[in-house]
Amino acid sequence: MAPKGERVLVTCALPYVNNVPHIGNIVGSHLPADIFARFCRLAGHETLFVGGSDEHGTPIEVAAQRLGVEPKELCDRYYEVHKGIYDWLEISYDNFSRTSLEGHHATTKEFFLKIHERGLVSEGTMRLPFCTRCTRALPDRYVEGICPRCGYDGARGDQCERCSTLLDPEELKEPRCAICGSRPEMRDKKHLFLNLDKLSGPLEGWIEGKKGVWSPHVIALALGWITEGLKPRCITRDIKWGVKVPLPGYEGTVFYVWFDAPIGYISSTKEWAQKAGRGEAWRDYWHGGAKIFHFIGKDNIPFHTIFWPGMLLANGSYELPYRVVGLQYLNYEGGKISKSRGWGVFCENLPRAGISPEVWRFYLSMLIPEANDTEWKWKEFQERVNNELVANLGNFIYRTLSFIQKNFDGVVPSATLTEEDQAILSAGKRCAEEYKTLLWDVRLRDGLRKVLELSDTGNRYFQGREPWKAIKTDKERAAATLCVCANLCYYLAILMAPYLPASATRVCEQLGVAMGDLGDVGMSRVGGGQRLKEPKPLFPKLDDEAVERLKKATGRVTRYEEMFLQEVDPKEFSRLELRVGRVVKAERDGRYLGLEVEVGGKIKNVMAPLGEAYAPEELVGKPVVLLENLELMVGGRKSEGLLLSIQEKALVTLDREVGSEGKVG
Repeated sequence: MAPKGERVLVTCALPYVNNVPHIGNIVGSHLPADIFARFCRLAGHETLFVGGSDEHGTPIEVAAQRLGVEPKELCDRYYEVHKGIYDWLEISYDNFSRTSLEGHHATTKEFFLKIHERGLVSEGTMRLPFCTRCTRALPDRYVEGICPRCGYDGARGDQCERCSTLLDPEELKEPRCAICGSRPEMRDKKHLFLNLDKLSGPLEGWIEGKKGVWSPHVIALALGWITEGLKPRCITRDIKWGVKVPLPGYEGTVFYVWFDAPIGYISSTKEWAQKAGRGEAWRDYWHGGAKIFHFIGKDNIPFHTIFWPGMLLANGSYELPYRVVGLQYLNYEGGKISKSRGWGVFCENLPRAGISPEVWRFYLSMLIPEANDTEWKWKEFQERVNNELVANLGNFIYRTLSFIQKNFDGVVPSATLTEEDQAILSAGKRCAEEYKTLLWDVRLRDGLRKVLELSDTGNRYFQGREPWKAIKTDKERAAATLCVCANLCYYLAILMAPYLPASATRVCEQLGVAMGDLGDVGMSRVGGGQRLKEPKPLFPKLDDEAVERLKKATGRVTRYEEMFLQEVDPKEFSRLELRVGRVVKAERDGRYLGLEVEVGGKIKNVMAPLGEAYAPEELVGKPVVLLENLELMVGGRKSEGLLLSIQEKALVTLDREVGSEGKVG
């Protein structure tokens, strides 16, 4: 455990902002980073927790084009979605920024120019994929194919998800455009490269020095890339949306998103200092010897152990990470989380599901994939909430406070403690010391187990002392029992605060005391005479019906198209009509289908996001229900109506003929 007063910077992988986060995204970086940051504050460290949204790159451009909006508008909407979810889940960012902000652009350019001045950027020709059908250059991640190392057919142009090998698009076998599926052609173009090959020695020495600090799997992956040999990495792209390269001859070029995104950690820290009125205080974290913790998912390990540290070494002005916390994957009920199949728990639905963020935080904390993949199981969710959160932790606290309320008029009794009583308080102190060691080592799941062990100790102590009997025959003994238990409740509030912050606050409010820090655990802080507020249960018990309701409520994800549907003026709604038409022609356009639908003798051109559910030939001749007199942009093309479907794999059709007008009564 680091000495009290350490300066700590905690960062979370910047989420790419053109989607809606699911529980795998939360447990893979945001939640563990939040737990750790909250712990560091409790431990007395000078702690700053920053993050932000990653808003550049071709995927944003492509999505915006499909929707008929500007990239900035798409990012604006999704930023609010992301920020709203993290706020609701009580993720305690000191600053959550955006890479599209001018401050980030300025920081990125300044960062790059320093590397350029030091001679670690070179100019070269790069063969990059170009899709003639989409008429655009493709980013690495928009090229898919067969991994040359492990043979996985689904590897991306920057990395193979299965074996974690860093790749270039040209290395893929049987490459295809991830947008339309056609084979891209390689075109030569002048670009800028970060000379990672010249940084191989310093990187290897730095990684070797992290043995005993980093997790073994992170060390092994990082050294594996060093052994295979580093080569210059292209850091520019030919797209419009991004940070412009500040060099003559590169006016139409932006930085590769994986170059500018991690610089967002620095620009977010700068923004925090500016908002807080603390000027240059950001330098204390990036130039002042702070311990920097990066919380990232498994697929981001190479970028945070090789590429990002290489950038920092090339710049020469910034602290390198103290620890890269590389987390594994969260699966869902025996398979991978899939947005297209509605397979998972999607976080936009959580605020409307009907239970507090604390319940979700509790079970997800149990699933943090620290060393191995973990799996969400609804049955286990129910059992752990009911048996560990409700029957163990919640029961001990409510049982204690209710007994004091009923038998001591809501006032913690004064008492002389026996050795047995003192031993229970000492057990709390030992628990806190072990807890501190575990959490500084980022063993967050084990830290939560310590909290539950202490509440179990309290339950057994309460049960063994039988205060409901002692209150009739030995009130002094009952008073001592309840005095000890009240202090255990206070210890539990402190220890659970990183995991269940709102519940910890409620416990302190019911005790009538202020939240303390880890140094208070083991001390007698809730003394005789302390008046309680009315105790209330902390957590709900979940029956089968409630779990089924939660499962249904959280299994749907909002698509781009739904988020950007034009709002219809209520006055105009009456003119919209449901009609039945027949598909006479269908063609694929990526994940969309372009349809010609005959309605009442007229042809309507309709775009539908059904490319993953139907082959074009399946729909030809099929009757469909169309919301007519509505024009909108879908997939970057105008659609003269909207097909009705139940989610995306259940198109509304009819099994009978309709009249020539096609009206639906």
